[in-house]
Amino acid sequence: MSTIIMEQLLVKTRSHDYPIVIGENLLVNFDFNPFIKSKQVLVVTNETIAPLYLQPLVDNLPKDKTVVTCILSDGEQFKTQDSINQIYDVLMANHFNRDCTLIALGGGVIGDMVGFASASFMRGVDFIQIPTTLLSQVDSSVGGKTGINHPLGKNMIGAFWQPKLVLADMATLATLPQRELSAGLAEVIKYALIGDMEFLVWLETNIDALVNLDLTLLAKAVLISCQHKADIVAEDEFESGKRALLNFGHTFGHVIETHEGYGNWLHGEAVAVGMLQAMQLSQKMGNLTLEDVERVKSLLRKAKLPVLPPKIAVETALDLMSHDKKVKSGQIRLILLKKLGEAYITADYDAESLRDVLL
Repeated sequence: MSTIIMEQLLVKTRSHDYPIVIGENLLVNFDFNPFIKSKQVLVVTNETIAPLYLQPLVDNLPKDKTVVTCILSDGEQFKTQDSINQIYDVLMANHFNRDCTLIALGGGVIGDMVGFASASFMRGVDFIQIPTTLLSQVDSSVGGKTGINHPLGKNMIGAFWQPKLVLADMATLATLPQRELSAGLAEVIKYALIGDMEFLVWLETNIDALVNLDLTLLAKAVLISCQHKADIVAEDEFESGKRALLNFGHTFGHVIETHEGYGNWLHGEAVAVGMLQAMQLSQKMGNLTLEDVERVKSLLRKAKLPVLPPKIAVETALDLMSHDKKVKSGQIRLILLKKLGEAYITADYDAESLRDVLL
């Protein structure tokens, strides 16, 4: 089983720069030595991923390391302080020190929790991201946003903490359920909508092959998406400005996730509908045409993503929106589109038009 490194790029941050390595069979052949400075390594994964990839990864880690594992329950509903405490328990029971390295093996939930545990254990230890879902490869594993959910809001408790390495092994996508693959494609489409019209056209041309797991094309989609995110993170690491554009569709989408119960709608599914709602509001403001909205709706359908929201009372939706991290001085700020391929953040929109979109 040969290793194929397809692409590499560098994420530049204030704390340190780190590589994103994209390829096949990296998990079982990659040389981790340059990225693990201590003898103590904790690999955190979940019950779904562990039988598939945990032992092959452990077998490939440097032989001079003491490797301990922690297997958590699988699902967005377990992205809680209880799960973080399970990680702390393993670290404490095995006398890990502040030179240790944590490895996140799994999707966005595992990556966010391991990142948060790394940021908070002994006030900060190293960690490595090995994302095994398309969504985590193109989004949550890059940029250092970590955290857990609260019953009143998604990702409300967390920290910025950058990994030492992101290893995107495309071979792990072969075991990804179709629904999870589609959820990842929602985030890929987001990058095109907020800043890359050429990428949008490419996605329209190649969407069927992406859905059918063409790993070469998926690797290109991951590269382009990660490059966009890396560029934005380098400019605005702590989301004080431009980085908020990456949340296009998320304010609407988080309403769906929170209302319907974490895990019942996948994050990417909620974001897909949220992007359409943001586009509908953009259309009402005169920025987009109906044809623009229908064009993206068609692409989302081809990606096997939902395009209609669940029934949520408008007042309930607005209340949930009020807990969003982008709210400032009581105003709900939204990411909207000036046109396809150009996003902006604003609190200047018609309140009645927003209510119409939420109906």
